Order: sequence, then structure tokens, then C-alpha cells
Amino acid sequence: MKEIIVIVGPTGIGKTKLSIELAKKLNAEIINGDSVSVYKELNIGSAKPTLSEREGIPHHLLDLRNIEEDYSVYNYQIDVRNLINELNKKNKRIIIVGGTGLYIKAALYDYNFTKETIKNNYNELNIDELVNRIRKYNIELKKEDLNNRRRLVRILNKLDNNEEITNNKDKLLYNIKVIGLTTDRNILYDRINKRVDLMIDNGLFNEVSNLKDKYKNSRILNSAIGYKEFYNYFYNNKSKEEVINEIKRNSRRFAKRQYTFFKHQFNTTWFEVDFNNFNNTVNEVYNYLKKQP
Repeated sequence: MKEIIVIVGPTGIGKTKLSIELAKKLNAEIINGDSVSVYKELNIGSAKPTLSEREGIPHHLLDLRNIEEDYSVYNYQIDVRNLINELNKKNKRIIIVGGTGLYIKAALYDYNFTKETIKNNYNELNIDELVNRIRKYNIELKKEDLNNRRRLVRILNKLDNNEEITNNKDKLLYNIKVIGLTTDRNILYDRINKRVDLMIDNGLFNEVSNLKDKYKNSRILNSAIGYKEFYNYFYNNKSKEEVINEIKRNSRRFAKRQYTFFKHQFNTTWFEVDFNNFNNTVNEVYNYLKKQP
């Protein structure tokens, strides 16, 4: 099996552009590693590469689901592993690119998911009651789970249905090389702000307005940065300016969380991006990969 190249980094850093340039040099195909880009109709706010931007390079796991449908990390794990098997049979190099760290790690490491056969929302229980029910199983919860109702409901569903919840999350299943893109934090935040402005100029308001009637039923529209902020615009009388500023702020905070994840969860080799001449970054990464055994 050929080494899988994984390109990670914060939002707005140039991951997509690097993946396409490397794919052309390596005869590779690209697997999307962004949890929002799997959905149809979410184009501008997800910064999904257009057909012309893909330059003929095959891209997988884009426009996979309608926005009323759910698509979980479990679904992603299955789809990526199937794709890896298919592309290996074709003797193709594989590049996984995106900013959803949990999705990428779950696909490449030994995360054990079982399909949830019974979905109980436990609406009759408050958070403290959920925690107490889980602790009756002698399960020690992580601090970050204690106020995460969605996570608590998932755990209790698994426990009540005798489903496995343990994972060997540090066991790597594939031969991978993780490339991380980085830059000065102030430069990144300025790029993020300008990127949001460009999304607005490119029609983000129109894109989201066309989806307005689906907001109340769509999990992704109510959770994805670049989309969830519009809920208050449509229903709670926030101004467009407030929405734009909220998207920028949430994007900057997300970038910070991405750095933390990719630094601690992957063995990442980092490259400083040359925004004045991006080809320098492409060549630097390409030369690095050629030298690897």
C-alpha cells in the first residue's frame, strides 16, 4: 500500500490549493476531509473547491448528502476506508485534505464505532440525570463531556444497548505522512477575516437564504460555521453586520482549535506558507515527500 498523504491545518491556510498541486505531481486522487463539504448546496460557506478549481483531479466525498440528512464520523470512517481500498487497487496515490481533525483521525486510526441501532433522545432527562445514569455503568466521564448533552446522549445510547465505546485511538491503521500548513497567527486571522468578506461578496447571503426553510430540520445548518450564524439573522433580528462579525470570530476560534488538535493528535510535519509565492510552499512540500523512504 502506498503512503497516504494527509494535509491539515487551520481554515484559510491553503490546504485545498496544495492538495491539488501535489495531486498533479503525484498522480493522486483527493479525499475530502471536511465535514461540511460532504453536503450538497453548501458551497460558498464551506469553501468547497469548484469544478474549475479542481483542475480535473478526481475528488471524493464532496456533495455526498442532502442537507436534511445526517452524516456522522461513523459514516465518514466507512466511506474513507472503502475509498482507500478502491484506490489502492487502482494503484493510485491518495491525498486526504481538510480541517475536520476528528473525521480524519477516526478514518485512519483504530476508532471502533458500532452503528447505533436504537436512538433514544432521553428528552425526559436533564444533563445531571444523564451523567448519573452513565455513572451507574461505572463509566468515568471526561471533563469536556459533562456539559455536552449530545455526547452524553450518544454514550448512554451505547451503554443501554450494550455497544462498544472503547477505542484504541492511537493505533494507526495505514502508512501516512501528515503535512501541516501554518503561518503567523495575526496573518492567519487577517486572512480569515478577508476570506469571510470574499464569501459575502461571492453570494453567501443568497446561498443561505435559499436554504432558510430547511434550517429547523437540518443539523448541519445549525452547527456549521458560516451557516449557523444566520439562524439569528433569520429568526432573532440580528443584523447582517453582526452575522458577518460572528462568522469571523467563530472562524478564528475554530482555527485555534484546529491547531491544537493537529499538533497533539497527529505526527505532523509543519510548513510555513509563502503567501507571496505559493509555488515555493508546493515545491518545499513536494521535495520533502520525495526524500521520504
